[in-house]
Amino acid sequence: MTATTVTDRPVALPSRWHGMLRRHLAMPVVIAAGLLATWAYVGSQDLDDIERRSLNADTLLRVTGQHLSLSALTTVLVVVIAIGGGILLTRPALRWLAPAATTVANLGQATPAIGLLVLLSIWLGIGAGTALIGLVAYAVLPVLRNTIVGLNQVDRHLIEAGRGIGMSPLAILGRVELPLAVPVILAGMRTALVFAVGTATLATFINAGGLGGLIVTGITLQRDTVLITGAVLTAALALALDWLGAILTDLLRPRGID
Repeated sequence: MTATTVTDRPVALPSRWHGMLRRHLAMPVVIAAGLLATWAYVGSQDLDDIERRSLNADTLLRVTGQHLSLSALTTVLVVVIAIGGGILLTRPALRWLAPAATTVANLGQATPAIGLLVLLSIWLGIGAGTALIGLVAYAVLPVLRNTIVGLNQVDRHLIEAGRGIGMSPLAILGRVELPLAVPVILAGMRTALVFAVGTATLATFINAGGLGGLIVTGITLQRDTVLITGAVLTAALALALDWLGAILTDLLRPRGID
């Protein structure tokens, strides 16, 4: 019998994971560096009572949590409405409605965000619920449009091949169309996420909380430290969600599609 030798060489990562690590490693470093620089800057300042009340840990965690929850709920609703609507509007029976639906969705994004929120608050009252409706209306277009484009660009020959081997329309949608359309759909979702985080700063004007309160306080009371902190946290949150979206896009992209 021959003895089997075991080497201590580390197992190499598959090329796909190695490529993902290389592509997505820089962003968390940039976010962490920005947050550390802001923390060092705030710590070096002689804060007054207003700044200390705005920049204590409890307040920062509360407004960041409000901002994140508002953005997350917006994303969930946009995914349900836009992807579900995009699937329906690419079916033969409803395809004729796609231009009209895209035009209606475009109205929400074409309207200035602050104007849309103010108009909705007059109609529905102030609060997080009104802000959520406004954010969904503002962010739904990229996902709806990309869902329609992604599904429509799937090669018709692949769909016909699925029918030829006896696949049902639902099976073709789930196993052929959606997997091939995923990169385009997720690109729209990343855009919607950034829209939602940025526009959520305006929710403070209708008493919905969020990081916009820090920005408004910093501007109205001329407290640059509060303003910079609110702006950096908002930017860091948007970049972090976009980074997660990029990773999700890589994970869900079918093999062989760049």
